[in-house]
Amino acid sequence: MSIPQSGGGPIEDKSDLAAYLASGCKPADQWRIGTEHEKFGYCRDSLKPLPYDGPRSVKAVLEGLRDRFGWHPVEEAGNLIGLEKDGANVSLEPGGQLELSGAPLETIHQTCDEVNEHLRQVREVAERIGVEFIGLGAAPIWRHEDMEMMPKGRYALMTDYMDRVGTMGKTMMYRTCTVQVNLDFSSEADMVQKLRVALALQPVATALFANSPFIDGAPNGHKSWRSRVWRDLDADRTGMLPFVFEDGFGFEAWVDYALDVPMYFVYRDGGYIDARGQSFRDFLDGRLPALPGEVPTLSDWADHLTTIFPEARIKKFIEMRGADGGPWRRLCALPALWVGLTYDQTALDAAWDLVKGWDAETREALRVAASVDALQAEVGDIRMHDLARDVLEIAEAGLKARARPGADGLVPDETHFLNALKDSVETGQVPADELLAQYHGDWGGDLSRIYAEFSY
Repeated sequence: MSIPQSGGGPIEDKSDLAAYLASGCKPADQWRIGTEHEKFGYCRDSLKPLPYDGPRSVKAVLEGLRDRFGWHPVEEAGNLIGLEKDGANVSLEPGGQLELSGAPLETIHQTCDEVNEHLRQVREVAERIGVEFIGLGAAPIWRHEDMEMMPKGRYALMTDYMDRVGTMGKTMMYRTCTVQVNLDFSSEADMVQKLRVALALQPVATALFANSPFIDGAPNGHKSWRSRVWRDLDADRTGMLPFVFEDGFGFEAWVDYALDVPMYFVYRDGGYIDARGQSFRDFLDGRLPALPGEVPTLSDWADHLTTIFPEARIKKFIEMRGADGGPWRRLCALPALWVGLTYDQTALDAAWDLVKGWDAETREALRVAASVDALQAEVGDIRMHDLARDVLEIAEAGLKARARPGADGLVPDETHFLNALKDSVETGQVPADELLAQYHGDWGGDLSRIYAEFSY
């Protein structure tokens, strides 16, 4: 989850909120790719999750990255809670999951190099202290009580609030991991088309990246339990957002939606002020109970936008949020999928043609079916396996049209980053299928073996 935003003066008018989103518009030659991924750390000998502090801990990993590789510390209330370097940052999820939020880069070659270097650094630090990291969509064995809350003020507020608004919020916070990609838009119309395609096709990403078939030490009946969790988290801030597909949707409509999402907090002077359930509309009018008489700044608006969790969302860019965390190879496949679909206009038009006839019920049914059955999902006459094949063909064509070669010039484009997904379409099997086959086969139901065989 995000670190506090900074900068930006007082909001003078509601139109400033839409202008903030619109300020993200940039010409196509300035579009960038920002890859994010989360992973679980654990002690090699005990297989227990990492605490915040101690010789084998999240803090020790952060300190190792800082001291060995020149990352700059980010602190909150005297606690080391993140790192920054060259436009990227490393941050902590509530249960100690380590997240890389990559720098905005021009090509998938570059963003994949960044992911590879980050994981190399993490592994070097982790090996020295007896720690490992694993890429899964959900913690397979650990229970909520096993996960120590990281010392970030927003997490204390959110943890308590989650039980008021749903049943799965704390599971999401402490026991899930994702891989995401952030992409640009050139105009309001471009944002609208991309966001509609992003929302409609998130179930395909969920299916292809499904990698969380276990919870509490046993199979859970879903190939993406992480996706299942989001459906009972907080209806005010999650979902497939049918209004995005209505005539007239644009930045102002997103502002109206976001204003109606209850607040979590306001960040002031290095600390979090409790504003749970309060209204940003009241804040605009100087009537926020948490800060009576004070009006928000654009950084408050930016913070509020980070507390909205639909399947795809906009800030000054579009964030694709439907995929489980997973194996090293797939961390580069997700940006390849979405860049291929959205950074070439012919591909984007083809993707929209694929989904524009679906209604809200179909999109939601695909979301549910993907979490349960991945590529074996069926909704009406839509077979997810066939849909995924069509989507990958469009993405591959989009990457070929981009024709961005590798640094050495030997690789002509970015299409090879789709190979892991093409393998899944060829076999019909996604990571969750492999995990379940191992569990019921060679592992003989011993789920502890997942750590040795699937860690980075």
